[in-house]
Amino acid sequence: MTPDKIWMLVQKGTLETLYMTIPSTILAYLVGLPLGVLLVITRRGHIRSNPTFNAVLGWIINFLRSIPFLIMVVLLFPITRTVMGTAIGTRSMIFPLFVSAFAFVARMVESSLNEVDGGLIEAAQSMGSTTFEIIRKVLLPEALPSLINGAAICMTTILAYTAMAGAAGGDGLGKYAISYGLNRNEYGVMYATSIALVVLVQIIQVIGNWLTKRTDHRLN
Repeated sequence: MTPDKIWMLVQKGTLETLYMTIPSTILAYLVGLPLGVLLVITRRGHIRSNPTFNAVLGWIINFLRSIPFLIMVVLLFPITRTVMGTAIGTRSMIFPLFVSAFAFVARMVESSLNEVDGGLIEAAQSMGSTTFEIIRKVLLPEALPSLINGAAICMTTILAYTAMAGAAGGDGLGKYAISYGLNRNEYGVMYATSIALVVLVQIIQVIGNWLTKRTDHRLN
């Protein structure tokens, strides 16, 4: 395959990969962020302590996290076909990517919020702040740098999932690496798509690190 054709495949694969990664990351955070907050505030001794609810929610999230992505894609085929209108192709992979990622996001958010100084929460409680006010004005702002860093990690994880999606009917860089690079022995395509994935990961991580430093008041 000529360099021009390889470059066209890399460009197309990159756009398809981003088309899967960005929406699924946003959807994963729309679900995972509230779940992460619930995991924290319902912990024993926290502002809305409910150990039973916390244990059940934690078990569900751990169960979802334990299912490998390729198996999740297969299990969700009927639901994906109903929700997305098809179970194969670039658009169809957004749904299983979202389902696979939101539990991971919830744990990342939980870890970030657990870093917030308990004294700040107690101070807010003593001033009569409501649960929502504590979440909005204390937990989330104080954990923002860690949340941004976690978001970069989550996005790169979803990006890695998109590479595996190529083996389950998805498009993107992973598909071209497998269908052209591996199956047709077009090693130039395989190396080019692999490099493109590495570059995407580095860009996401650099942006995440920059935003983390910009929002960390301890460094400003």
